[in-house]
Amino acid sequence: MSESPLKPPQGIRPGKLLVRIATSVVYAVVMLGAIWLGGEPRLGRYSDLVLGVVLGVMAGFASAEFYAMSRRESRLPNETFGVAAAALMPIAAAIWGMAGLSSLLTLLIAASLVWHVVFIRVRTTDTATTVFGAIYTGFLLSYLVLILRNFHAGRALALAVVLGVWANDSLAYLVGSTIGRHKMVPRISPKKSWEGFVAGLLGTIVVWVALPLIVPDTGLTVQWALLTGTVVGAVVVIGDLFESRMKREAGVKDSGHALPGHGGFLDRLDSLILVGLVAYWLLWWGGVPHR
Repeated sequence: MSESPLKPPQGIRPGKLLVRIATSVVYAVVMLGAIWLGGEPRLGRYSDLVLGVVLGVMAGFASAEFYAMSRRESRLPNETFGVAAAALMPIAAAIWGMAGLSSLLTLLIAASLVWHVVFIRVRTTDTATTVFGAIYTGFLLSYLVLILRNFHAGRALALAVVLGVWANDSLAYLVGSTIGRHKMVPRISPKKSWEGFVAGLLGTIVVWVALPLIVPDTGLTVQWALLTGTVVGAVVVIGDLFESRMKREAGVKDSGHALPGHGGFLDRLDSLILVGLVAYWLLWWGGVPHR
């Protein structure tokens, strides 16, 4: 049986790209500004709260989109509990660190269990979806706040996390759209190619390897930066594919319509959501100085 011919790349559509870039610029200014202010000594103990509030707002919208998709699959989560917890988790992490984040997660689980017991019509899948939605958005995004808060060079490390993700997304999109011919997982994400994957991975690696060279006091060795960049670069794709799989199961093209050129908040954050968690523990295990 002969193999089907490789489909040519779709190319970059200038009009769509301009809208995408405009939205990305606004998003970048807000995110980078929050991280920079988060490392500002003059703001004292409340400096991390800037990033916590920004991510809390984004997590709130992202969780609402997640629950909207889950309802399309006949699940009935408690959106009040889930959205509130997702929005408050980054803020709790900014104020009280890991203890605050864990406490809020515990409260969400306890409240969801009580809700499950009191209302007979609530199914186990509804309760599980309620908890998972907040974990997937608010809890995981909170790790970017913890990187900023818990490491001595938190500002530089948090910037590396975000810039590494953006480099991955941008290069994967540009290379995949122009020369990408070998599809990775067409049943989940038809536009994602192996050429784009390699380009994005290299972009993330370059950002992380450059970090200890540009900011030596991070305590990050070049070797560990190379490992971190490689793992994080792969995790970016996993996060993207996970959200793509959810959208296919729900039968939607985008998670929402709040961000022109990107879809919803979950579409914009899908690559970043899992990266913060992985990067945090890689830095911890790598002996990067923490507070």
